[in-house]
Amino acid sequence: TSVINWFEDRRKFSGLIGSFLEEATKSSTPSEGDRRVSVNANKGLWARCDNCGNMLHVKFSKQNRSVCEECGYHLSMSSMERIELSIDPNTWIPLDEDTSARDVLSFSDEDSHENRILLSQEKTGLADAVQTGIGYLNGTLIAPGVMDFNFMGGSMGSVVGEKITRLIEYATQKLLPLVLIRASGGARMQEGTLSLMQMAKISSVLQLHQVQKKLLYISVPTYPTTGGVTASFGMLGDIIIAESKAYIAFAGKRVIEQTLRQKIPDGFQAAESLFDNGLLDSIIPRNLPKGVLSEIFEPHLSVPYNKN
Repeated sequence: TSVINWFEDRRKFSGLIGSFLEEATKSSTPSEGDRRVSVNANKGLWARCDNCGNMLHVKFSKQNRSVCEECGYHLSMSSMERIELSIDPNTWIPLDEDTSARDVLSFSDEDSHENRILLSQEKTGLADAVQTGIGYLNGTLIAPGVMDFNFMGGSMGSVVGEKITRLIEYATQKLLPLVLIRASGGARMQEGTLSLMQMAKISSVLQLHQVQKKLLYISVPTYPTTGGVTASFGMLGDIIIAESKAYIAFAGKRVIEQTLRQKIPDGFQAAESLFDNGLLDSIIPRNLPKGVLSEIFEPHLSVPYNKN
């Protein structure tokens, strides 16, 4: 019955949406038009696929793990949605959740850094762009860290770096597998060198976790993962598993083309291209992470070293 109702809703609203979009695109400026045609999936009944432009019913899109039913494109998800997808129900225990950034540089461009943080906190309900904690995955205790692109583009500032560093140290101390799910535009420019320092800080504690303690780190890049996150801990996983068509890069396509003055192929920085060139270990659908991770954890946790 729910499927029939969905098709009826889609038919009923198709004419309304079409006229709305036609009117919106008559805007005098592109930026104004973009604002008017955007559909907020949290408030509206419909959302548009970023890849094929298909209109998606929000309720059924969430039930389908925010995957487009037409083209299979993986739409963005909040960090909490990813946590619920990745660990057993009612087992999530957050760590350092009240840690928030200070505007030590008094940075300001179109708006102050302080205001941007406050607006993002109000929008997402998060203190910063990552959630860290512990939880069970099919009965195995793990230490997940999940970045949230809705918070200032998932940018890695001093708080994000500190929370991930503390999570890795905790996982190392408790001998837990580490899983970092990334969605980030890179280092947070509003914090300058302080944000760039996080690349080395996180990488150094990962060395202790992976090399000295011989513990597992699984890296999961999602759309998008770019900049300093890709250039540091993002590609240091013992196993790197990406979502389908995830955009993974250091410099963006436009930056490369403007610097080299030549076109780069379409899909050059998509997960499938990186997999073909040996930079990823696997690409999995969004609805399979728990099963895949469990299969990876099983042999790792069964070795005598980790049993002790």
